[in-house]
Amino acid sequence: MPSKTMKPAVAEPPFTLVKWYMDCVTETGETAILYCADLRWRGIHASYSSVLLADGHTITTQSSMKRHRLLPHDDHIVVEFPQMNVSGTWKATAAPVQHTMYEESRGSVLWNCLQPGSFVHVTVGDCELNGLGYAECLTLTLPPWQLPLRRLRWGRFVSAQDTLAWIDWTGPYSTSIAVHNGRTCEPHSISDAEISLEDATLHIDELFPLRSGRLGSTILPGAPKLRSLLPHSLFDIDEKKWRSRGTLDKQGHQSRGWVIHEVVDWNC
Repeated sequence: MPSKTMKPAVAEPPFTLVKWYMDCVTETGETAILYCADLRWRGIHASYSSVLLADGHTITTQSSMKRHRLLPHDDHIVVEFPQMNVSGTWKATAAPVQHTMYEESRGSVLWNCLQPGSFVHVTVGDCELNGLGYAECLTLTLPPWQLPLRRLRWGRFVSAQDTLAWIDWTGPYSTSIAVHNGRTCEPHSISDAEISLEDATLHIDELFPLRSGRLGSTILPGAPKLRSLLPHSLFDIDEKKWRSRGTLDKQGHQSRGWVIHEVVDWNC
């Protein structure tokens, strides 16, 4: 009887965090932002989901540690948070781009910009939104409190004609990347007011604050179980997030759209 060939065991990373971010902004500025995440660490599997809704100048947030449903397909993503009466569909209008932001022997940070632009239909309770949006997935196999990171600027601009997403990572290790209409490039400069590329400039104005404060008081109050699992320093990370107007100037062409952008100060 032939002997069976034993396949070598593949060790799973000791830490894995898969975090999805999806948003939608209507023509008039109504905004929905959905997060969902799965954490595996030290034999524990935890799920988290949250939704932020900005209707006019009223902002509401909900969060839960119950399981969510997320079905990614080649050209669309379907999301359901049943416990919060939230559901949505993101249909891609631009090709995905994937980039490793950081990598070392212990782990990595992979940015998967799945939908730099989307047509979105989302319902949050009795509120229904139709507009342009964005979707990404971030996969970490290194705990965020171990990253060589002090400040992170992130954002996305979507109009009927153009898409732009960016990450500016500064600290002991620094890197910047932008994805403009499907093309990856290194930005000249990134600030709260302007993103400068070689052949285009995004001007940001009419900033409307969506969230401001430390993660312990903004994102994680609905996840008390995480407080006993994660280092206390993680809850001191400071986040400021805005919805703004954006004007993209590109070689005589100009388009107007909405921007979602943030600054995160890493104090771990």
